[in-house]
Amino acid sequence: MQIIRDLASLRAATAALRAAGRRLALVPTMGALHAGHIKLVTEGRKHADAVAVSIFVNPLQFGPNEDLAKYPRDEAGDLAQLRAAGTDIVWMPSVETMYGPDRATVIHVEGPAIPFEGEIRPGHFAGVATVCTKLFSQTQADVAMFGEKDWQQVQVVRRVVADLDLPVTIIPVPTVRDDDGLALSSRNRRIPPELRATAAKFPALLHEAVTAIHAGAPVEAALEAARLGIEEAGMPVDYVTIVEPESLGPWKSGPGRLLAVARIGDIRLLDNMAV
Repeated sequence: MQIIRDLASLRAATAALRAAGRRLALVPTMGALHAGHIKLVTEGRKHADAVAVSIFVNPLQFGPNEDLAKYPRDEAGDLAQLRAAGTDIVWMPSVETMYGPDRATVIHVEGPAIPFEGEIRPGHFAGVATVCTKLFSQTQADVAMFGEKDWQQVQVVRRVVADLDLPVTIIPVPTVRDDDGLALSSRNRRIPPELRATAAKFPALLHEAVTAIHAGAPVEAALEAARLGIEEAGMPVDYVTIVEPESLGPWKSGPGRLLAVARIGDIRLLDNMAV
């Protein structure tokens, strides 16, 4: 496993892969890896001959009052997991390496980046779009693996790739859940043990809403029941809604996606489910 921290070495490594006719899958991460990330590595292996994982806590996608300083970091643990998973390249740039001393370019995205997280976290998706575009350029990956847990992010990155004609295919991977149903997230390790059972009510109530809708219950009634249940469990709700899966516009009929965010302490729980 190559651990690379400078761009020249990364380009040399990926150029060698291309010269040998080997396809490359990229798994972009911010570290603090869990089984969901390792699933992305495993799935990447199915679509390519080699897998590169980037570990970079991207300051550009954090707002001034968000949890950049608290974001969990575990370089030794991450590298051990990636080595065990058979990762070929780990790309670990510093902020200086990624952005340089005088960055002047940010990618602004509209469409699926505007509602929900785009409204609650201004500038977030500009940071995501910018770093992902740079990672695609730096690695020259053939495919990039993204977890469906961050559904809106997947649609934003897909739009960037399509609009900018980037030669990479985005492959979404289904959400990996813990035994209690909570979607795996690096931030979950910050949930106090005494609140874990409360947090697990979040996906359970969303699942109840989806089940009710499939059984013919009025959509708004099912969503409102989920909102009330989550709030009554002690988790303020940012939103619980159903959208058109790709545009994230209003859903009327056919396949939809339930998107939801609630808070437990200062931690935001994100989830989504097919409807």
